Amino acid sequence: MACTVFTIANQKGGVGKTTTAVNLAAALAEQKIPTLLIDLDPQANATSAVGVEKVAGKSLYGPLRDEGTAAEMLTPTSIEGLALIPSEEDLAAAEIELAQTENYLAKLKGVLAPIRESGSFRAIIIDCPPALGMLSMNSLAAADYLLIALQCEYLALEGLGQILRNVDRLKAAHVNDGLELGGVVMTMFDLRTNLSRQVVQEVKNHLPDKVFESVIPRTVRLSEAPSFGKTIFAYDNLNPGATAYRQLAKEVIKRFDLATP
Repeated sequence: MACTVFTIANQKGGVGKTTTAVNLAAALAEQKIPTLLIDLDPQANATSAVGVEKVAGKSLYGPLRDEGTAAEMLTPTSIEGLALIPSEEDLAAAEIELAQTENYLAKLKGVLAPIRESGSFRAIIIDCPPALGMLSMNSLAAADYLLIALQCEYLALEGLGQILRNVDRLKAAHVNDGLELGGVVMTMFDLRTNLSRQVVQEVKNHLPDKVFESVIPRTVRLSEAPSFGKTIFAYDNLNPGATAYRQLAKEVIKRFDLATP
């Protein structure tokens, strides 16, 4: 079974990046796509959002230092078809330590290679820290596609250009020649404002083929769910946010042929 690696990145915090990583991964699993969610953010928000406790020594910190393997860190979740590699605070040290290692940008790619080749997963989704540091750059180097979570506000547009320039730099340096922008997920859409619609339209004008049709609405329940250690589907299955993430998962499956083994 071929495996596709997606990294969900944005150097700006509070844009719905982790919410998108967690709920997209859960929605893919719901659609019978064997999925692995990797929490690469030392804050471990994705880990707690799927109801998994942080455990020392269960993140990719060890494997990135050549101690243990990524497969040893695989942790089951309560969601059928969804596995997790959790995060922990120690992962923050990797930001500094990676820079001192040889071939430092390709470290994560090497760590994940055996899992990719195992055929256990059809999709791997990496949730990055809200900064373009060593961990985020490693995730871009390891991914097939970048998915950008973009908040429906004008300041978010500035960050879009920045992350796309970093993709170009990685490709120019031949760190990951195959990396492509897989798509932009517009988050925190507010139906009551013209601003949300204008921002979506502007991003579509700039990247006509890349913006997903599924737009994630701003809802209180979507914001609340992680604090209960639940996906939106477990917390409020009929919420508009749940509907939107299910639609997004179907788009992702279709766009990247994930249903084809």
